[in-house]
Amino acid sequence: MTLFELLPFAAIAVAFWFLIIRPSSVRRKAQAQLVASLEPGQRIMTTAGVFGTVTALDGERLSVEIAPGVVIEMLAAAVAQAVPADPAADEAEPEAEGLSQPENLPESLPAEPGAEADRG
Repeated sequence: MTLFELLPFAAIAVAFWFLIIRPSSVRRKAQAQLVASLEPGQRIMTTAGVFGTVTALDGERLSVEIAPGVVIEMLAAAVAQAVPADPAADEAEPEAEGLSQPENLPESLPAEPGAEADRG
């Protein structure tokens, strides 16, 4: 085999490295850095989409408060990202602003599609 015949295989290997292996390595390093930076009191989001506050760290395990008085234990690897503290999430009862019926919508909708067209 000549060097010219090996060139496509080398190109495939380089493409595989840049498209598969390198991004995976970068994500793994970023996840390790995130886990190392966790501290009690920090708000996080898990890979399942659960938001909570770290209450304790024990090696690869975290205690996370997901609601007042509800603490779960999870693996640190399941932390997807750190999120900024949200003062609205700390309130017991969220405000119901803007939840009233808009003025331009009818009070009730037709029971079935086309029912309003038959009235007239």
